Amino acid sequence: MDPRTRLNVIDVEATCWEAQPPPGMVGEIIEIGLTVVDLGARERIAKHRILVRPRRSRVSGFCTELTGLTQEEVDTGVEFAEACRILADEHRADSRPWASWGDYDRRQFERQCRATGTRYPFGSRHTNVKRVFTDIRDLPRRPGMAAALDIAGLPLEGRHHSGADDAWNIAALVLDVAARGGWPQS
Repeated sequence: MDPRTRLNVIDVEATCWEAQPPPGMVGEIIEIGLTVVDLGARERIAKHRILVRPRRSRVSGFCTELTGLTQEEVDTGVEFAEACRILADEHRADSRPWASWGDYDRRQFERQCRATGTRYPFGSRHTNVKRVFTDIRDLPRRPGMAAALDIAGLPLEGRHHSGADDAWNIAALVLDVAARGGWPQS
């Protein structure tokens, strides 16, 4: 396997509420899912999960229902700055191209890094898989990830709104786009 053909696919889950956040709370990353894709071999080669302990919010019942994550579980996670260090040091996030479904994940990292004074862990080569998938299939609207899997005839593996499982599923969509010749060259 050629390390130059590897791509990190990232999906984050963050604290969330059914309506507005309670006073003083903000959405924070509580799980980072990462799947390594070898674009040359056209396969998903590794699946990782980093739990992140929130500092400015708590996991709501709504968030637990959506993601399956509990406050007790994320309390066992690492600090956000440590999660960013792990991404850079162990997963080459600062030098390897990366992708996510839409721009939410990239923006959430940018916001949280700014708010906490943490070094942004990624390099500049980011691909919005939702945009590329929509363009290659000439769709009138950008679908959600689960709908895109249906369109591609791929199964939803694992639990939707689990960062690790969603990154794995997004990686399958990356490979679908690559098989159609639509993955951008880095």
